[in-house]
Amino acid sequence: MVNVILPDGGKMEVSEGITAKELAEQIGPQLAKAAVAVKINGQLKDLSSPINPDSDNRDIQVQVITLKDGEGLEIMRHSCAHVMAEAICSIWPDTRLVYGPTVEDGFYYDIDLDESIRPADFERIEQKMTEIAKADQPFVRMELTRDQAVKKLAGDKYKTDNINRADSDVISFYSHGEGFEDLCRGPHVPSTGKIGSFKIMSVAGAYWHGDPTQKMLQRIYGTAWASKKDLDDYLQRIEEAKKRDHRVLGKQLDLFSFNDAGPGFAFIHAKGMIIWNAIVDFWRGVHDRYGYQEIRTPIILNEELWHKSGHWDNYKENMYFTNFDETDFAIKPMNCPGGCLVYKTRQHSYREFPMRVAELGLVHRHEASGVIHGLFRVRQFTQDDAHIFCTPEQIESQIISVIELTFEIYKAFGFEDFHIELSTRPEKHIGSDEIWETATNALKEALRRKSIEYKINEGDGAFYGPKIDFHIEDCLKRSWQLGTIQLDFSMPERFGLVYTDKDNTEKIPVMIHRAVLGSFERFIGILIEHYAANFPVWLSPEQVRILPISEKTNEYAKNVGNILKNAKIRCSCDFSDEKINSKIARGHAEKLPYMLVVGPKEVESQTVNVRIRGMKETKTVSIDSFLEIVKSKIADKNIDLAF
Repeated sequence: MVNVILPDGGKMEVSEGITAKELAEQIGPQLAKAAVAVKINGQLKDLSSPINPDSDNRDIQVQVITLKDGEGLEIMRHSCAHVMAEAICSIWPDTRLVYGPTVEDGFYYDIDLDESIRPADFERIEQKMTEIAKADQPFVRMELTRDQAVKKLAGDKYKTDNINRADSDVISFYSHGEGFEDLCRGPHVPSTGKIGSFKIMSVAGAYWHGDPTQKMLQRIYGTAWASKKDLDDYLQRIEEAKKRDHRVLGKQLDLFSFNDAGPGFAFIHAKGMIIWNAIVDFWRGVHDRYGYQEIRTPIILNEELWHKSGHWDNYKENMYFTNFDETDFAIKPMNCPGGCLVYKTRQHSYREFPMRVAELGLVHRHEASGVIHGLFRVRQFTQDDAHIFCTPEQIESQIISVIELTFEIYKAFGFEDFHIELSTRPEKHIGSDEIWETATNALKEALRRKSIEYKINEGDGAFYGPKIDFHIEDCLKRSWQLGTIQLDFSMPERFGLVYTDKDNTEKIPVMIHRAVLGSFERFIGILIEHYAANFPVWLSPEQVRILPISEKTNEYAKNVGNILKNAKIRCSCDFSDEKINSKIARGHAEKLPYMLVVGPKEVESQTVNVRIRGMKETKTVSIDSFLEIVKSKIADKNIDLAF
C-alpha cells in the first residue's frame, strides 16, 4: 500500500501500482470525468501512469489535472497538435513531421511538405480533426532506449535530431488510432475525444532550428479551448485585438512610424512624444517621492567593460559593436555597467544606503528580423532602469519598496490585474551557488512579507541573479511582462564596488536591478491597444478641441482656447469652413477626450457645450467649471472622462 497526499492535504491509502485514472475514480466520478493528466511528486504524467513509490518512502504527492488547471489546458493543446498532425498526414501523405509544441493560447506543428498549405485548406484539416476526435481513440505511450529509437527512425533527419537533443536515455512515442505515431515526451489527454474545441489559425514559414541555411518548413498554428464558448470568446478577443493593433492606430493618429532606413528602430512623432513625455513626467514624480536620483550614462562603452560585467560571455549575440581610435567598443544593451562606473567615482559609506539611482537609458539589442513587431519588439528602446545599492540587511525592505512603487505606477494606467513570477538560476550564470541561494531566498521572503502569491520559473533568472517579474493583464485578458526586480551579488564584486561599513571595514554592496515599465516603446504600444487609443485625458496628445458653429463664434472659440492654454490644457480650435457635424465626426475619428461646441447660445451665456468621448449626452457648463473638472481629472490620472 502507498499513502497518496492530495493538494488539499487529504490522504488516501491505495494499492501500489494503481493508475492515476483509477485513483481519480476513487476520489469521485466528477473528477474522473474531468481528469486529463496527473502530477505525481511534481512530475506531469498520463492518467494511465501507475502510482508507485520512488523509494522506501510510501508517501506520494498526487494532483489530478483537469482543464481548469493551466497545465491541463496546455496538455490538451499538445494533444490537439498531434490530432492536427494526423489530419495533415492523412490529407497530404508525403508530409514529414518535425515537431509540434504548445505556445500561448495554442500550438503549432512544423512540417516538411513540398506542396503549400493555404488558408483555404484549413476547413478541410479541421473536418478531418473532427473525425479523429469523434473516433475517441486512446493516446498510447511507448518507451524505447535511445539506440532503439534511432534505429526505429533511421533515415528521418528531423526525428533523429530530436532524439539526439533529448535529455533522457528513455525516448517515448505516442500513437492514437491505427496509423499515427510520433516521437513525443508527453503527457497527453487520455483519448482524442478530449482535445476540446479547436481552430486552425494560420500558416507561416519557419527554418529548422531557426537556421536560414536549412530548408524552409511550413508552420501551421492552431488554438484549442476547453469549450466552444471559450473558443468563441478567444476568437472574439482576436478580432478585437486586430481593431486595436497599435501599428495601425499609431499610423492613423500620427504617433510613430518605421522606416527601412532603420529596421526595428521607431520614429516617435510629435503627438507620440506628448504621450511619452507625460509618462516620463509622471514616472519622475513617483521616483522623486520614493527617493531616487536620476543619472545618464553613455550609449557606447569600451568592449573591455562588457567582459568585466559578464555580458560578453552571456549576452554577446544580442549586442552591436563598433571600432574607432583602434579600440573596440560595444553599444550598450543594458544600463547596469554604466551605473557601476558612476558608483565608483567616489567613496561611499553605509550611511548613504540605500542608494537609489534611476536612469531612462537608451539601449540597443540585436533582434532577428523575423521577431521585430511594431513597438512590441524593437532594436532600440528606452528602459526605465534603476539600481539600488544597499547592505544585505536592507534587501528585504528595498524589494518591498520597489514592489509598492511598481503597483502604484501600474494602477495609474488602469492595470489592476497582474501576477508575479520568481525566476531562479539559469544554466548560464555567474556567481556561486551559495550566492544564488541567498539572493533567491531574499526575494521569496520579501514576497512572503507582502503576502503576494507567485509562480516559480525554474532556470529563467538573469545570468547575474534571480528575479521577480511583473505581468499585467490588459482589457483583452492578454498578459504582458513589464517590470522586473533582479538581485545581484556578482556584478558589484566584478567591478570592485565597495562601501565603508559601521566597523570601518570595506564591504561589497548588494545591487538591485529594477525596471517598472521595461521598454518605453513597448509600453506605449501596450497602452495604445489596451485603450484602443482612447487615452485618458492626462495622456491624450490633444485633450480638448473647440468647435465654433460658424465664423460668428470664432472669436469666442479663440478666447476659450486661450483660457485653456493658459491653464496648460493641450487644446486646439477647428476654424475650418466645414459643417459642425463634420467637425464632430473628425474629432471622434481622432479619439479626442473632449470637444467643446460653441454657438450663439454659448457666447451669450459664456458657457461651452461639452461632448465627451464615448457618451451620447452633451453637457453645457461654464468655462471655469469645465476647466476645474478637467484639471482635476488630469491631476488624479483619472481614466473616466464622465463629469
